[in-house]
Amino acid sequence: MQKILLTLKKALHSSFLVVGLTVFISLSGLSIFVQQPSYATTLEELKLIPREYKPNSDEKINRANEFDPGVGVQEEERQESYEQAVKDSQNLGTIEKAYERNLKAEGKSEPNLLNQAEELVEKVTGK
Repeated sequence: MQKILLTLKKALHSSFLVVGLTVFISLSGLSIFVQQPSYATTLEELKLIPREYKPNSDEKINRANEFDPGVGVQEEERQESYEQAVKDSQNLGTIEKAYERNLKAEGKSEPNLLNQAEELVEKVTGK
């Protein structure tokens, strides 16, 4: 009698385990199809702004300043760089001057990691 009860207990235990795992897998599978929130835009916003609307540079800067003043400054610098590049691309002479100006600006910037590593190796080896 005890053997029968022990066997029945094992069978019942394994069937509960199988049913429990099946329920767990089913519930975890349902979470895949839950739609996650989108913070990019909404349908109402898409209806408010027509597709052919292209903001000018001042509107972009104002919008960036509303978001964060630091972003507005970055947008202004980007816009100034773009306008300078357009002006420089008008003829060949200004392109060469712009290239030289960029080389000088690159030379004035912080030394890059490769140059710093080279100096450190020379310092350590004593050359």
